[in-house]
Amino acid sequence: MPSDLAAERGEPSYVWRAGQDRRLALIRAALPADFGPRSRILDDGSGLGLYVHKLLADTPYSHGLEYERERAAEGARKLGLELLVNAAGERLPYADSSFDAVLSNEVIEHVQDDRAALTEIARVLRPGGRLLLFCPNRWYPVEQHGVYWRGNYVFGNIPLVNYLPNSLRDRLAPHVRVYTGHGLRRLFAGLPLRIVSHTRIFGAYDNLIHRFGRFGRLLRTALHTAESTPLNVLGLSHWLVAEKTA
Repeated sequence: MPSDLAAERGEPSYVWRAGQDRRLALIRAALPADFGPRSRILDDGSGLGLYVHKLLADTPYSHGLEYERERAAEGARKLGLELLVNAAGERLPYADSSFDAVLSNEVIEHVQDDRAALTEIARVLRPGGRLLLFCPNRWYPVEQHGVYWRGNYVFGNIPLVNYLPNSLRDRLAPHVRVYTGHGLRRLFAGLPLRIVSHTRIFGAYDNLIHRFGRFGRLLRTALHTAESTPLNVLGLSHWLVAEKTA
């Protein structure tokens, strides 16, 4: 069942499965070359802190920031983390050049001001530090954040919503943004962030595999193969890596 915050904030990772493992591998491969056990990383929008906990294997200086106080507190209780703070992404409570890497995992679509959130990330990154960004792709055939219909929020996967004109799409899903490739890159204009790589990825479809077994696994394999083809334009999420310039 969706939480009371599902419409405005999305749902955090509650369990760790293949999808999270895959994203963690992508994150680790994209970290700065000099990232080591004394480096600092921030999960900006950390939910219950699952990625913060996993990244402690890479550095003890793994921090998390979560806007919803209850989620930050629950993560701290469950995982024993003392490095989770409650604050907004548009006003990060950290000094300039504090981090070697910042993870933003399906978060900027929910913040009040996505440009301000990216500006703050650029501020707290040290020169040569990296932003590791996942966010929703406009051309994925399914809107995963639900819609508002006749004044009521309908949770679930709704097909083809994001293919509608903005005037209609934003009436059905005013609570969440989606990004075209051009629209996402436009957010970086004028910021001291150089885009190192930008592609789109499909999900891990753990629920489909749990329900349909072999068919679900075949579908996942086919979609992951499609990521290296022009069909990646239909991917679930943008996966963008940017580096802080001097």
